[in-house]
Amino acid sequence: MPFAKLLARNALPVVALVAATGFGAADATAARLFPDLSEQMEERVVCSVSAAAKYEIPANILLAIREKEGGKPGQWVKNTNGTYDVGELQFNTAYLGDLAKYGITAQDVAAAGCYPYDLAAWRLRGHIRNDRGDLWTRAANYHSRTPSKNAIYRADLMVKADKWAKWLDARFVTVNYGPSSPAQPAGKGTTLAAADTSAAAPAEAQPMKQGRITRTSLRSSGYVPRQLIINNTP
Repeated sequence: MPFAKLLARNALPVVALVAATGFGAADATAARLFPDLSEQMEERVVCSVSAAAKYEIPANILLAIREKEGGKPGQWVKNTNGTYDVGELQFNTAYLGDLAKYGITAQDVAAAGCYPYDLAAWRLRGHIRNDRGDLWTRAANYHSRTPSKNAIYRADLMVKADKWAKWLDARFVTVNYGPSSPAQPAGKGTTLAAADTSAAAPAEAQPMKQGRITRTSLRSSGYVPRQLIINNTP
């Protein structure tokens, strides 16, 4: 089933972002971007928006996953199958093999800052574009592919994603979200240029180098959430 039809049949708005120009942890002297949020929550939003823009995935879904996973930097949680969920986004170690060829390790996933959000967004992009099922089932595969566990996660994910869609929509201009070509991660030394939104197909997106990045104002950085216009036709 075409990806566009899957989106059209969902009852919740999907927010995505385009353009990629790095920002992350704020300077101590930087003005607050979202004074209605705590500083910790503001950083989570900034990291999520940055990563979602870079990988052209729904920002509200990444924010909802971050809220649901509720991890901490450096945290390792052992699963019954012997794998671990690591860091703020509780990135499962079963996927580390896919990242190893790019020089990315478990320590990168467990680190503080925005880089783990990049890695989570890269993984979520793969689920959305390559897995079976509707959009929300694919996104819930971030947590588990087991149908019973996926269904529970999916239901709550939709509620939280709807909340974040409204939060983003109140602060940005929104338009349709649509898929583009797949991305792959690269070594931590990779530098990303700004995406050209007029191009027919965007360049491959890759995780940027881990480290401290000066935050740029969202209002001038080109990060524009995109909300799906819902209709009842397939």
